[in-house]
Amino acid sequence: MNRHDSLDNLEQTSIHFECVVNNLRQSFRALAAGRERGEVVELPGVSIASLGASFQMFNAAFLNAPVGNETALQETLHIARDYFAAREMRWAFWICEGWLTTAAVRRKLSRGCEGVSLRLSSEMPGLAADYIAAPTRPVPPLQFRRVDSESTLNDFRGIGASCFHVPIAWFAEVFNFSITGQHPFVCWTGYRDGQPVATAATVVHEDIIGLYNVATAAECRHRGYAEAITRHAVAEASRQTGVARVVLQSTAGGMHLYERLGFQPVTRILVYNSTP
Repeated sequence: MNRHDSLDNLEQTSIHFECVVNNLRQSFRALAAGRERGEVVELPGVSIASLGASFQMFNAAFLNAPVGNETALQETLHIARDYFAAREMRWAFWICEGWLTTAAVRRKLSRGCEGVSLRLSSEMPGLAADYIAAPTRPVPPLQFRRVDSESTLNDFRGIGASCFHVPIAWFAEVFNFSITGQHPFVCWTGYRDGQPVATAATVVHEDIIGLYNVATAAECRHRGYAEAITRHAVAEASRQTGVARVVLQSTAGGMHLYERLGFQPVTRILVYNSTP
């Protein structure tokens, strides 16, 4: 069984793949809103949520409708390519495999992306849980601070940039001071003995909590801090909204944690970007 034909065998929760991609798209929209170069645009078959940032992954296009054949795939890719070309901007296409309705079109995806000068940069399972499972081991105590000041923002940036191997200037451009206060992209930093050790963020959209930017300082990994801040961020979002269902996109390193928390795969997110 190859990667393209495996979606039919993914486990299912009550959460459909559209909830995963809709929340992901909303997280980009939340970050783009109010930016000087930010744009949120709906085009035929394509949603644009672009920060106009140096970090091309946040100048994003998304499929917004099913694609069932190569012709339709090519049309959507060219619409997105032309949009960013007109702005002389590097960009990324975040593609949820759930929108690719046949195995044939999934097999054509990489070739189609190469035709608009995109290369695969990452693929991540899209995970979902109807609720977070109870702990199976002690969760270490941390002090949690919502990112609402220059110091907590700098700590959030520092851990994230290091963990995700992104230049700090790029990360600071994406997560600027606008995310503090009552911003819908709610960011948290966890501290142990006064030192920042972990981060997480949430976006609530259409009765779904999206979990993002779970990261742990390199010297503090394998101590349960990622689980602690994940539980806190989700619990706070749930307390504020009454929502329990959660979605995320996982790295390979995070899968063991998320499986233990009750997450199951419902789709796959492929990210193609225009940087050589």
